[in-house]
Amino acid sequence: MGLIQVPHAATAQAAPTGSRTVDVTIDSMSPSAPSKSDTVTVSGTLTNDGRDTITDAHVGMNRGDALGGRSSIDNVSRRTGYLPGADGKEINGSAEKIGKLEPGVSRPFSVSVPVKDLRLDKDGVYQLGVSVSGRSQAAPYNQVLGFDRTLLPWQEADAQKKTQLTYLWPLISSTHLTAETDADAQQTPVFRNDDLAAELAPGGRLQQMVALGKNLPVTFVIDPDLLATVDAMTKSYRVNGPDGPMGKNQAVAKQWLHELEEAVKSHEVVALPFADPDLASLAHHGKSVPSALSHLGPATDLAESTVDTILGVKPRTDFAWPVDGAIDSSVVDVATSAGAHNVITRSDSLRETGGLSYTPTAARPIGGGNTAIVADAQLSRAFEGDMSKAGNSVHAVQGFVAQTQMISLEDPDRQRSIVVAPQRMPSVSQAHAMATALRTLDDSGSWTQSLSLGKAAKAKPDRSATRQVPSGAAYPSSLRRQELPTSAFRQIQGTQAALDDYRVILAQPERVVTPFGSAIMREMSTEWRGHASGAAGYRHSVRSYLDGLTKKVHLIQKSGATLSGRSATIPVTVQNNLVQGVKDMTLKLTSSQPNRLDAGKAQQITVDGGHSQSFKFATTANANGRAWVTAQLYTADGKTYGDPMMFQVNVTEITATVMLVIAGGVLLLVLAGVRIYLQRKRAAAQRAEDGSDGEGPDDDTGTDGDNGGTDGDEPEQPSDPTPDTGSESSGPSGSGEKVDR
Repeated sequence: MGLIQVPHAATAQAAPTGSRTVDVTIDSMSPSAPSKSDTVTVSGTLTNDGRDTITDAHVGMNRGDALGGRSSIDNVSRRTGYLPGADGKEINGSAEKIGKLEPGVSRPFSVSVPVKDLRLDKDGVYQLGVSVSGRSQAAPYNQVLGFDRTLLPWQEADAQKKTQLTYLWPLISSTHLTAETDADAQQTPVFRNDDLAAELAPGGRLQQMVALGKNLPVTFVIDPDLLATVDAMTKSYRVNGPDGPMGKNQAVAKQWLHELEEAVKSHEVVALPFADPDLASLAHHGKSVPSALSHLGPATDLAESTVDTILGVKPRTDFAWPVDGAIDSSVVDVATSAGAHNVITRSDSLRETGGLSYTPTAARPIGGGNTAIVADAQLSRAFEGDMSKAGNSVHAVQGFVAQTQMISLEDPDRQRSIVVAPQRMPSVSQAHAMATALRTLDDSGSWTQSLSLGKAAKAKPDRSATRQVPSGAAYPSSLRRQELPTSAFRQIQGTQAALDDYRVILAQPERVVTPFGSAIMREMSTEWRGHASGAAGYRHSVRSYLDGLTKKVHLIQKSGATLSGRSATIPVTVQNNLVQGVKDMTLKLTSSQPNRLDAGKAQQITVDGGHSQSFKFATTANANGRAWVTAQLYTADGKTYGDPMMFQVNVTEITATVMLVIAGGVLLLVLAGVRIYLQRKRAAAQRAEDGSDGEGPDDDTGTDGDNGGTDGDEPEQPSDPTPDTGSESSGPSGSGEKVDR
């Protein structure tokens, strides 16, 4: 085997000595659970961390005694270095010579031993180690200079009563969709980023989860928001805002959905409430905010319809999964409030207090018709580390397999149902390690058999197992610090209230309710744990976009108006910059001086999308002066909508005294006209009488006896002069002018 030269690391610490001089890392073990006829092969890497060259070195395999219980497995996993006696002696015939190993140099190794040479005398979990022995200048005698260990489960025959194992296979991702959609008929969705494509593409996290899970005995646990998001990617979508680029990963999304649709045909599917809401945050901080819990019911209903529509299967929606399986009484109350009567918790939350000598069945009745599904904490956390390192992965796999066998050996005559609830979003390397462990158990079939989550919930519970839900004081403080604060739920409530006020004015409310309703659910997602700034930013983006839409329906500012008569028509314009129309709204004008100016009756309005429309108000002036008029839109339920618009009206109405003078003048003119008419009528009658008495024309030289004057040629004077009054308009003061902004 060739040597791998590794550069020296600069360090101020002393070089390792004794059994820690050489770093031994086991990278693989095959088979993980051997049978009689197998040969166990262990491979890995050796690195000389000391300062001296190691000579006469060889690698051998050591077998320790069978371990006594689950706690002993944990102790072995934590131990470092070589411990004579506990780690056993080197097995004869397993040695592989490596000769010389220079300081800082690494090289691979591989040792194999037939199972018969391991002398496995009874069923159980054995410690299996790899030792490096040799000499150095500091210790010129043969000794163990490096050691690594793993676990070897051994069972010669199948168990009489196999442990039923339920493994949850979560398909959950972070939030990728915004509340925004383009203003086209298809409502093209807008994504926060295009990162989901990498998870769906070949080799990506979600692609690997589906590819691995379809051939494993698991229960798929799906966040329906992920399905809705991927389904949106199969069509036209935009990235990074309304002016961002169009997405180009439709083919990747379609392929992933197709693969998942095929995978779930043979598996049970459990749907979490839409967007995987943080149940503990709701319980600890959301309950004090009105309507916060009201989102759980719709989220559960949406979950079922989403999975059924996209995957064509009816999911189970009666399971709730709080973060890390941590519960208290308030978390259980919230988790079961929307119909999920099965709460997936974990054994480090619902702890055993009765001193049981075995691991009890997962299902426990906890009152109120609810069941706690207590996932095993050690098995659930087995693959949380960095599984990209081969050494970590093989240790995790062997530890998982060994723990399941030890559970079976705790009480071989008692069949139990065990549930495993791993981390919500396993990495690719973690998923592969999980799959390797499950395949090992499935191939062996000696002590476990798979069981769906639905059947695990109905398993007969152990009478002595803990059923008491812990108090709030027992909830982990580390998890409390990650929760959404009460202020976050108040902001969510404000956004929901604004959406409710907005939707009632729309001709097509579903175009807004659907994307915003989903976005509001995403604001409560477990994704935001430990990401306070990201959560706040997402909430702000949703509310800002909603506020921007509501402001697209507004009143156009009006300049001052002047009324020069007793009445006038004042137009007020409503602008609708939305794609769809608005309806069932009321526009009302209010005068600051109602005794001076009556602003008219409120009007019901409808404005088509992309249009503005003026609405005319018949106003009446009662006195001169200025008055402020406020225009305000209202929704059908009487709530104000948008900002008010104020403008000033200057009333210049003619006074009552002037009106009396004008009326008197008109009356005088009429009377004068009547007198003139009567005088002219009498004069005409007199002339007619004079022309009919039979006398000739007047004698110019005669005298007028009545006057006693001389006869003359004087003209006749009228008895009353014509009134000296000028002509004035007899019309009214006017109907008023049309006032525009």
